[in-house]
Amino acid sequence: MPTLILVRHGRSTANTSGVLAGWTPGVSLDERGAAQAAALPGRLAALPVSEVVTSPLQRCQETVAPLLAARPELRVHTDERIGECHYGDWSGRKLAELKDEPLMEVVQAHPSAAAFPGGESMRAMQTRAAEAVREWNDRVERDHGADAVYLMCSHGDIIKALVADALGLHLDLFQRISVEPCSITAIRYTRLRPFLVRLGDTGDLASLAPREEHPDGDAPVGGGAGAP
Repeated sequence: MPTLILVRHGRSTANTSGVLAGWTPGVSLDERGAAQAAALPGRLAALPVSEVVTSPLQRCQETVAPLLAARPELRVHTDERIGECHYGDWSGRKLAELKDEPLMEVVQAHPSAAAFPGGESMRAMQTRAAEAVREWNDRVERDHGADAVYLMCSHGDIIKALVADALGLHLDLFQRISVEPCSITAIRYTRLRPFLVRLGDTGDLASLAPREEHPDGDAPVGGGAGAP
């Protein structure tokens, strides 16, 4: 079965302003995010990508644009099932103020029980994304063969949920996974099991450097802004 290259969108204006974007329209890449997207074709140059599937949200569309320009032969598909989690009433709010919401503790410690007011549950988010991957695996294998490679551009929580699914981890453990903006995660699917062969690869180690602000232990909802 195919190898799936998961790309988180580049750093967005919402990431740098500390806002939980969700499906809020008009959230674009910031200057650094645009540079990250511009570097993506070079990072993927050795890979025979056969198809590109992307979230409908602007920040993902902008992330894959340089790759599509560099490879005009690629077909691109939009799939809402790999769009961001529907955070409902939380969308557009500052993450700093959401930390005091009682639901945030559930999101951190027991995400399988978390459902966003006016939005969806994290279980529903994982289910729809995993179903999309399974359908695309079958389609890509049918059209391009069992050794095909294809790319999905999606969002932090979606990619973390797909990694958890591939590893057979309970959703309650998915907050232990971290994926930086424009990082590459690769999952090779086989008849018996998936293999996680890359996780959150940014091509450099800058995100491992000590930061001035020490993390408080909470996982960034939506994925975070990455290294400074």
